[in-house]
Amino acid sequence: MAKVTGIGGVFFLSNHDHKALSAWYQQHLGMQLEDWGGALLKWPADLADDKGVTVWNVAAKDSTWFNPSTARFMINYRVDDLTALLAQLKTAGIEILQGPESHENGKFAWLLDPEGNKIELWEPKA
Repeated sequence: MAKVTGIGGVFFLSNHDHKALSAWYQQHLGMQLEDWGGALLKWPADLADDKGVTVWNVAAKDSTWFNPSTARFMINYRVDDLTALLAQLKTAGIEILQGPESHENGKFAWLLDPEGNKIELWEPKA
């Protein structure tokens, strides 16, 4: 049987200025934008022991996991140094909703982007 082998991309609509939102992700989360406007996240750049696993999960329709966002999705971004990234975000005046928290598979924190989409930051456990 043919099967899915990974996530090929993450795409979502901007509610306002898509270029400004992309620039926010570049400035605050370090996503290097290409000339065409998007970013290429390459697994070889990820130095965690798991070599770049992507988690996929469907939440129940009454889940509060994505709150306070009203979006029907949440993107989890793998990061190389959660402590340093959170310090950078706080210095830029960006509110951290929750975290950092340590769990069996790494450290997590949550925030909202300028359009109210909840973002989960994850530093995988070494």
